[in-house]
Parts: sequence; structure tokens; C-alpha cells
Amino acid sequence: MSKKQSSDDLFCDFYAEWVKVYKEGAVRPITLNKYNMAHSWICKLAPDLKLGDLDRIRYQEIINAYAEKHERQTTMDFHHLIKGAILDAVDEGLIERDPTRKAIIKGKAPTPKKIKYLNQYELHTLLSGLSLKDSINWDYFILLVAKTGMRFSEALALTPEDFDFAHQTLTINKTWDYKGSGGFLPTKNKSSVRKIQIDWQTVIQFSELVRGLPKDKPIFVCDDKDVYNSTVNGILERHCATMGLPVISVHGLRHTHASLLLFAGVSIASVARRLGHASMTTTQKTYLHIIQELENQDIDLVMKSMATLN
Repeated sequence: MSKKQSSDDLFCDFYAEWVKVYKEGAVRPITLNKYNMAHSWICKLAPDLKLGDLDRIRYQEIINAYAEKHERQTTMDFHHLIKGAILDAVDEGLIERDPTRKAIIKGKAPTPKKIKYLNQYELHTLLSGLSLKDSINWDYFILLVAKTGMRFSEALALTPEDFDFAHQTLTINKTWDYKGSGGFLPTKNKSSVRKIQIDWQTVIQFSELVRGLPKDKPIFVCDDKDVYNSTVNGILERHCATMGLPVISVHGLRHTHASLLLFAGVSIASVARRLGHASMTTTQKTYLHIIQELENQDIDLVMKSMATLN
């Protein structure tokens, strides 16, 4: 910290300094924005709260106030964003006891979730209606995300040299800063650096498309144009509406890809590696409903198998 801290310091000021010292330059910009947003909420909910006065009851009041306007998962995220700073304050003797211990996380009832993914027939229908011409367009982007499960920023950052057509692989080792000023950025985490196996049809299509393009330039981004997630989502939405399909987002294509792999019997470990998840736990949480459905099918198979034993 830049100055001597005291239990008389305001919690909001301590948190701002903590974020500056420990998080700036250590986390991705999008994650830093979450910490800064948490700080703005602290300033709103407890502007005059001193560190020394932060006990379990006062902390629970802050969490409860935040939960009045947010769903439980969002409240849980807020809790985790500020808990690290509070534990550091406890370690430094600025707070007598851990006020986050046994915190009760509440939240508004979750809003009805939109359909996140298509089934195999629906995806086939979508892909059959794409306009795949002789040059790169956003329909090719939709096709590639559907067949690889890449994140939006990962697909934007693809360059011709990322394709290894001889070995039918695609290297993911960077993202594109479409929310900022453009340019390459690191991947979301170390596990996101990976090679994805691609099918022979995709090899044939993209080997022709990228021929003659600069090897180190992104194939879906023009030098003089900004790229917006909403633009591609709008194109995808129109395709879905035209073909009478549930409307999903580009990120929904990633969910579709993972769902089809799981239903096809691909292991969770393999799906996690292909998606670039940091751990299988992330995959299990994200696709819990599908895993539970597959487990029910497994139980039926087990019972049928056991019934044949006499």
C-alpha cells in the first residue's frame, strides 16, 4: 500500500487502494473492471463505513443490500470480489475478525433463461442455410465457431498461420481486443492456449479462403473497421429467425458445440480441453443439466445390463 493503513480508514478507500496495488496489471482488463465495479457498489452501499467497524452484521447488511438488486450468483461474485481485500485487512490487523465468515448469500429470483444452444438437427439446419461464398464473411465465422467451440474473441484473433491444414489442427494462442482499441491480447487463461482438431471439410474450405492472405493478420478483422459482438449476433439471429430456429448468440454456438460433444459420448476431460476451460469443474458446472441427463441414460443402460445377468 502507498500509505500506512489504519482501522479508521474508510472501507471504500482501502478497497480502491487494494485493487490498485494487487490487481492492476495482474488480471485481465475485463476482470479489473469487475473489481472497479465492486468498488463503486461499496461506495454506494457503505460510503462512510470504517475498516474497524466492519463486523459480520455490517458485512451481511452490505451483501443483503446488494442482493436486493441482483441475482444470487451475481451476489456471490460480488462477495468473492471484495472478500480478498477484507481478508488482507484482517491479516494486517485492521479488522479484528473475519466479517465474511458464514455470510449468507441471497439474491433476486433468477430471470427465465433463454435457450443457450441448439440440438444437432437445429445446428445442421442453421449451417445448411449459411451463405458460404468464395471469400471470408461472417457466415464463415459462425461456421467455424460452431465446429470448434471457440470463444468470440479467440475466433476474431485467428490468422492464417494458426491453421495447420496438414495435421488438421487450429492453434488458439491469443484473443482480439474487440471491446477496446483492437489488437491481440493473451488468452483468458493458460488452459485456453490449445490446439483444436478440425474436420476435413473445414480444412478444405479454409485452406482455399486464407490462401494469399497475410499470415499474421486476423482473417475476420479489417484494419479500418471496429468489430462488435452485437453485429455478428444480429447476423446469427436473422439466420435463426429465417429458418424457424430458436435464437441463440455466438456464445450459444460454443454451448451448442460442447453439448453435442457430450451427447455424442465425448469425455468431460476432452470437452474441457477443447473449450479451453481452466478445469473440468468449470465444464461440469456449465453443462450440469446435460451431464445429469446423460447419467440418467447411463442408469437405464446399467439396469438393462444387470437384468440380463441370471
